[in-house]
Amino acid sequence: MAKNSGIEWTESTWNPITGCNKISEGCLNCYAEKLAERLKAMGQPKYANGFNLTLHYDELETPLKWKKPRIIFVCSMSDIFHKDVPDEFIIKIFETMNKAYWHIFQVLTKRADRIPKIQDKVKWSILLHRQISLIWTFIYASG
Repeated sequence: MAKNSGIEWTESTWNPITGCNKISEGCLNCYAEKLAERLKAMGQPKYANGFNLTLHYDELETPLKWKKPRIIFVCSMSDIFHKDVPDEFIIKIFETMNKAYWHIFQVLTKRADRIPKIQDKVKWSILLHRQISLIWTFIYASG
C-alpha cells in the first residue's frame, strides 16, 4: 500500500488485488509484474505469491482510514476486472469507494468487456459517478 505514489498522475495507490496475467501486447513490458517480483525477493509478505493473482481482504477498507481527500489509483498492481476476481470481491471494492466519498478513485482496466456483466451488481451512487475515473486502456506499451 502506497500512501504517496511515485506515479505522476495520482496521489496514492490502493491494492486489494495484486497479480495478473498478460492478455495483450500492451502487457509485454508490465511494470507491475517486475515490481511484484522485486517485492517478493525483498520478502514483502503481500507479494509472497509474486505476480500470481492474490486477493487481499485485509486491504478492502484501507481508503476509509485515510481522512484527507486524495486521488487513489485502484489496483495499480493488478486489474480489478480480471476474470479470476470474484464478482463479490469487486462489489466489496466498489462498496468501499461508495463509503469513501471524499476521495477520487482511478480505475484502469484492459478488461472492459467484464464491466457490463457486473454493472448491475454494483451500487452506482450519484457520488460514485463523480468520484471514479474509469479508464479503459487498449494502448500497447512500446518496446
